[in-house]
Amino acid sequence: MFTVKELTKVFPEYRGAANDSILIRGMMTDTRKEVKQSLFVPIVGESFDAHQFLTEAIKQGAVAALWQKGRSLPEAVPTEFPVLFVDDTTAALQQTAKFYLDKVAPTVIGVTGSNGKTTTKDLTASILQVKYKTHKTAGNYNNHIGLPLTILAMPLDTEVAVLEMGMNKLGEISLLSKLAQPDHVMITNIGESHIEYLGSRENIARAKLEILDGWSKRGLFVFDGDEPLLTSLVSGSSSVSCGFSEGASKPIQHIEMTDDDSSFKLDNVPYHIPMSGRHNIKNASYVIAIATSLGLTAEEINRGFNHLEMSGMRFEKHKGKQGALIINDAYNASPTSMKAVIEVVCHLKDKKNKVLVLGDMFELGDHAADLHASVASAITEQIHTVYTIGEHAGMIIKALKATHPEIESKHFQTKQSLSDQLQDKLTSETVVLLKASRGMKLEEIMNDLTN
Repeated sequence: MFTVKELTKVFPEYRGAANDSILIRGMMTDTRKEVKQSLFVPIVGESFDAHQFLTEAIKQGAVAALWQKGRSLPEAVPTEFPVLFVDDTTAALQQTAKFYLDKVAPTVIGVTGSNGKTTTKDLTASILQVKYKTHKTAGNYNNHIGLPLTILAMPLDTEVAVLEMGMNKLGEISLLSKLAQPDHVMITNIGESHIEYLGSRENIARAKLEILDGWSKRGLFVFDGDEPLLTSLVSGSSSVSCGFSEGASKPIQHIEMTDDDSSFKLDNVPYHIPMSGRHNIKNASYVIAIATSLGLTAEEINRGFNHLEMSGMRFEKHKGKQGALIINDAYNASPTSMKAVIEVVCHLKDKKNKVLVLGDMFELGDHAADLHASVASAITEQIHTVYTIGEHAGMIIKALKATHPEIESKHFQTKQSLSDQLQDKLTSETVVLLKASRGMKLEEIMNDLTN
């Protein structure tokens, strides 16, 4: 990666053998994990301070450390151990990432959006690695600490870095964008996630548009062409909108879907993805726009789609008891994403008995009751059973009884009682969807449903 000596140009105050060419091969923020040849960064949070673990970090493989000025070093730390003094260790982690990003100098693609950003990030990396040495955000390492760690995990020969950027409040994506300085940027959509903190979809759109704050403008800005909050605010020759409406600069056409895949055309060129759902088609269209601008052919793009490597708990299909199909999409949820995945289940042809298990969606604030109730609008007569769990998910049942009283529906207080009731539903003709915000941990039901 880099040497401690190189870091002294970024942090000129130090002690120990910082001028030696000691190689740093990784980052350590958690001393419970061994990381050989690492730089220890003691993060300070609201309820913890990792400075107290420096001696443990050394035992776990740290060869140097960042250290907040004014704090006393433990007496047990060897005098030759390199310590670089900084004003704030989290800010210094970001500075280190910026230094390393400049050293590697990859083409950077920034991805944000209320829903689908992780899927779009995975799609982008799968396609671009057909032609380029590609590095991507692991899991959802997409905040002010996760993004720098993602950058610092890049191999030196990385040609393209696909970086996911998340947020809870205004200003957070701006910081990430200025750090990453993306060449190409994508906004997948504007949903309701984080409306508790931001107050309105208009403010959510403004927060997502902060990804332009660090945009180098050397590449494309690709966004949802079906979202008025974006189309009304965005213009310019480098802007590309993808969507199902005729107003999109790249309209998606000739759509065909099965239970397992989708075909469509963009710019009259045929593409195929091993995923179903209109939302996945739209995410793929953003990726095609970026990949084409980076010189990939349609054949190379389709080849990349056929070798997808997706993050966990995103429409994961599992074989359940009695031959049932269990779909685990419980990584996270918002009203927009929940409706989208319900639509996919509604149109599945292989399984006749369709069961939805839906849990609470978080960070909706005062809008929680209404936004949970709105999910019922996506539930059609193709669905046979709806079970809910959580503080607000029962509003889905209440709204559903008004529109589709013939659909079996019930709210549960515990996962165990819900799981017990599900057992009688499991047949070779059954598909069960698990969908909720991450904190609901609906995946815990999986063991009861699978062999």
